[in-house]
Amino acid sequence: MLKKLDLFKGTKASGDGRETNPIAGVLAAVIVVLGIIASGLAGDFRRETFPLWFVLSFLPATYVMFALKIANQWEKAVVLRFGKFQRLAGPGMFWIIPLVDTIPSWIDHRVIVTPFSAEKTLSMDTVPINVDAVLFWMVWDAQKAALEVENYREAIAWAAQTALRDMIGKTMLADILVGREKLDAELQRIIDQRTTSWGVAVRSVEIRDVIIPAALEDSMSRQAQAERERQARVILGESEQQIAQSFRAAAEVYGSNATALHLRAMNMLFEGLKEKGALVIVPSTAVETMGLGGLSGITALAQGNGKSPGEGMPDK
Repeated sequence: MLKKLDLFKGTKASGDGRETNPIAGVLAAVIVVLGIIASGLAGDFRRETFPLWFVLSFLPATYVMFALKIANQWEKAVVLRFGKFQRLAGPGMFWIIPLVDTIPSWIDHRVIVTPFSAEKTLSMDTVPINVDAVLFWMVWDAQKAALEVENYREAIAWAAQTALRDMIGKTMLADILVGREKLDAELQRIIDQRTTSWGVAVRSVEIRDVIIPAALEDSMSRQAQAERERQARVILGESEQQIAQSFRAAAEVYGSNATALHLRAMNMLFEGLKEKGALVIVPSTAVETMGLGGLSGITALAQGNGKSPGEGMPDK
């Protein structure tokens, strides 16, 4: 069921039944005061006769009180004459004929914000979700808004909510979670199509929040965690593969160039022995094939003398 509680709070029609305004009241009071002054100058109060000017002043004062209207800059007044549409008046000061003309509503032309929601609505993959959204709209034709629909604010709110429910029922949950901009544009198109005949234009629709069941949220969190772990394992495997390829390429270079392998072995041995107290275990085959025994002795002797290999050796 569509929930109506608090949905249309603050969506009362613009018409507020304004029969009078302060300026009309001031002008009416001025007219009455002028009538009193006129009767006083005529001596009606001194002779205790009928104050004709004072009584007659009530007629124009009453007319001004109910005939003078003022519309704000952002609104238009719908004027009906004997129940038929006469004109749109305002903004500013305008006059009507009392008892003949009536103003049933004052139409606001500013951008209006209407929140709406869809609670426990099933998505296309049968997942109950709650969606909160905001509608930004404005009246572009005050005559249509007043004459084509009984309460255009309430009608717009219902149209937005039903459009949101229809949209959720035709969309997968994943698309709702990741494709909000697309849903906003589609909702704006649907709602604007429904409200154009009412003289209302939809400026934008924004989905504020999508609430899914707690159990499903927990499952999605575990799924995301498992996906991240899978990606980490894939990256680790790719790294191992790249390292193996690098070792293979190095082995091919060392296999085809004994001098390079010999220099690499010397560098590794030097790096291991230059630290004090370091113990390096070298296979016997490497000692025999690459002559590491002599190099080890030279390195040890250099460490004992506090010199690096090659220092103090006679030049050839």
